[in-house]
Amino acid sequence: MDILLLIKTILLGIIEGITEWLPISSTGHLILANEFINLNMSDAFMEMFDVVIQLGAIMAVVVLYFHKLNPFSPKKNKKEKTDTVILWTKVILAVLPAAVIGVLLDDWLNDHFYNPPVVAATLIIYGILFIVVENYNKKRRGRAMDDLNRLTYSMALIIGVFQVLSLIPGTSRSGATILGGILIGCSRTVAAEFSFFLGIPVMFGASLLKIVKFGLHFTSIEGTVLIVGMVVSFLVSILAIKFLLGYIKKNDFKAFGVYRIILGILVICYFAFLK
Repeated sequence: MDILLLIKTILLGIIEGITEWLPISSTGHLILANEFINLNMSDAFMEMFDVVIQLGAIMAVVVLYFHKLNPFSPKKNKKEKTDTVILWTKVILAVLPAAVIGVLLDDWLNDHFYNPPVVAATLIIYGILFIVVENYNKKRRGRAMDDLNRLTYSMALIIGVFQVLSLIPGTSRSGATILGGILIGCSRTVAAEFSFFLGIPVMFGASLLKIVKFGLHFTSIEGTVLIVGMVVSFLVSILAIKFLLGYIKKNDFKAFGVYRIILGILVICYFAFLK
């Protein structure tokens, strides 16, 4: 594995680690990054890589929230263990819509939506939505629900339906679910944390699907690229998650909306006039 390929893989891992948790679309950014950071690998491998690299990011959630997500922790009392099991049932319920549609339409989505024009359009559309929803949220009366244990099954399912939108690249899985959570009355922190937890089964399932479709016949270089990308995305994700949770305690998501709009316009300009 030459040094240039290693550097490119590290850059993609950094991009994944940052964009997986910030509501700006990791898949969209990876598709765009592949236009400029070419690993010179097969299309089949890159399609699998762009999804499986997210496992590293997901492991950051598992590590950071291990106690909160572990129903068997000896440090928890009976009620806390029960609450954890209930939380997992809500997560599984919320995962079902995207899981079913994702499995059924995986190839069709890849053929029709995994391209820069779609990414540019969804970046702009959801950037505008973030600004609109935040303006609406500020005018809404009443205090937002700030206790994750109070999230009902119906609320979890609604957030899961919003997650279906993220099957289109450029949408952002975290962005769609956080928007959904805010719209139904969750605080930004509750919406963000539930979005993090939803990512665990979603990305494990999506990665398994991609690996099975690709096959386990990795070359040594392909295996190294995949492992390096996952490790880097894991380390960067820890920092990104901590940053986001600190940021939303004092700020709303409008800045991310503005970023998405600007990036979408730049992508359109690049492909329309420069490429």
